[in-house]
Parts: sequence; C-alpha cells; structure tokens
Amino acid sequence: MAQDQGNGSDGSSWSRRAIRFPDGHEEIAAGRIGVLLVNLGTPDGTDYWSMRRYLKEFLSDRRVVEAPRLIWWPVLNGIILSTRPQKSGALYDKVWNTERNESPLRTITRSQGEKLAADLARTDPRIIVDWAMRYGNPSIAEKLDALTAEGADRLLIVPLYPQYSAATTATVNDKAFEALSQMRWQPAVRTAPPYHDDPAYIEALAASTKKHLAELDFEPDIVLASFHGIPKSYFEKGDPYHCQCQKTVRLLREALGWAPERLMVTFQSRFGREEWLKPYTDETVARLAREGVRKMAVIMPGFAADCLETLEEIAGENAEIFEENGGEHFAALPCLNDSEEGMAVIRAVVLRELSGWI
Repeated sequence: MAQDQGNGSDGSSWSRRAIRFPDGHEEIAAGRIGVLLVNLGTPDGTDYWSMRRYLKEFLSDRRVVEAPRLIWWPVLNGIILSTRPQKSGALYDKVWNTERNESPLRTITRSQGEKLAADLARTDPRIIVDWAMRYGNPSIAEKLDALTAEGADRLLIVPLYPQYSAATTATVNDKAFEALSQMRWQPAVRTAPPYHDDPAYIEALAASTKKHLAELDFEPDIVLASFHGIPKSYFEKGDPYHCQCQKTVRLLREALGWAPERLMVTFQSRFGREEWLKPYTDETVARLAREGVRKMAVIMPGFAADCLETLEEIAGENAEIFEENGGEHFAALPCLNDSEEGMAVIRAVVLRELSGWI
C-alpha cells in the first residue's frame, strides 16, 4: 500500500492511500473527503432541444410534480414540452452568460465551488470540493464518480437550499443515493440539513441586505422577501418549507430591527392551475403599487445563487408589474451568491457537517 503524506491545519497528518492489488487490477485511491455542492439545475443552451431536455428531466421528477402519471404524462409530453421550451428559452436568453455560454446559475455555482475548494484546502488538504446540478449538467452521478475516483471515501452532499422542501432538498438526496446505489465501493455519506435559521445565514442575509440597500439611490417604502413557491397541497401533506421561510424572515427582521410591515413574505414562480403558497409575489407587487407604494426592494433569501427566477422573473417581470401599477422605483437585490457573505454561510455549513471527519 503506497501513501502520499500531508498535514492538516491543526498539524494532524493524513494520507491518500493507493491500494495495490495483484496484476490486472487498477490502483484505487482513498483517504480523501469529498464535498459536493448541488443546486437546482440549468439547461445546456437556450435552443428548443436543450430546453426540452432540461424541462423534461425537471418536470418528470415525482418530487416536483406529484400528480398521477396517468394525468400528468399526456399533459407534459403532449402540451408542455411542445410549447414551453421556446418560451423558457426566450426568457433564458435575457439573462444568459454569453461570455461563457451558460446560465448565471452555473457560473455562480462553479465559482462557489472553486472558492470553497481554495478555502478548505487550507483547512484540511484531504478535502476536495466539486459542484453539480440536480437537473442538467454537470450531473450528480458524474460528480460523485469523479470524487470517488480522486479518493474520496467520505462524502458530504450539500443541497444549496436554505429552506427544506421535498421538491428541492429531498430530490437532491434521492438522486445522490440513486447514484450511490450503483457503486461497488460506496463512500461513507452525510447530507447537509437545511440552514434556514443558522446564525451564519441570518447574519449574512442581514449584512447583504443592509449593504445593497445602502447602494440604492432611493429608500424603499417596503421590502419583500420573495421565496420560490410550492403547491399548497405539499404544505398540507407536511412539507416544512412554508414554516422555514417564515422563520427565516422573522429572524432576519429581528437582526435588522425592522417591523413586520417593513419586510413582507411572498411566494413566486407558481406553475399550473393548482393553488400555491400565498401571498403571491406578482399579485402583492401590483396591489402595493396600486395602494400607493412608490418605492420597493425585493430580496430572495431562498436562492443561494441568482438565476432565471431572480434575474428575469423578479428583476424583470415584477419590476414591470410594479411600474405598470403606479410604482416608481424598484430594485431586486442580489442573492448571496459567491460574495464574501455568501461564502461565509456555505463554509460554516460545510465545516459544521464535517465535524468528526476533520
């Protein structure tokens, strides 16, 4: 057995073990600790077929759409996948990173992974960090294979969702364990829990909100905290998402010293005819503008990185809704992304969940 020696930040030693088998067997690396950051997903392009592949994978997930397959399958394949790819592609075109030819979510998640890797390498050189998407590329299975090939026999999976939902956190874990079930030699595995009330997260949200509000040339009359919605039926079945969103904003109000009417909770991105969590962001934006609110800012605490739903839906569509109903000044504040505040949150969550391994 060959070993490459190194030292952690606390002076402890580690080894990357290369186990040698008889002739004909490949060398197997071990002794590393893998961290996999996972976000929702992204199409590979804005063209029809790229969008169709992405939407089919996303909307075929039973965690995302819980309708009976007998009802949903004809609707998805016969109607939605025939018309929605063009519409969604046009929206992605508005926010696409043309320099890298990729979505903003992929750009930001890559940067989060690279910054975390550089940071944690100084903490413990055994740690290797990578990133993946639940839907689209790079896939979870691909990245799990890459991490184990590099010798990761301990693995932390980090769904980048502050608030838990079966349609987000759970489906990331489902996909990860599906890939792990195909492995002959599985790593030991941990999954990071939601961090909706983690002090590091609340502190980062408060600092980021203060910083970006100070950069505006107007003082908002009201600030909305807009979260991605889920069908109301999911909440009624026991999904904790709604409660965790509400707790996040309550703690953020306390950290900012704001009254409840200063920071309101709303839910965006509903799809289909079913009732979703209320109040709806677009309806609230229109109503407040009609009632005389002239200056508004929106934060999106449920998104770890800016994406179509923040850059186009909020900064684009809802800004137009606000102005069309009498509003004058509208600002969509950036998500935590790979900022100093954002990386502090990810680092705190990862180091906490690696306790005992490093």
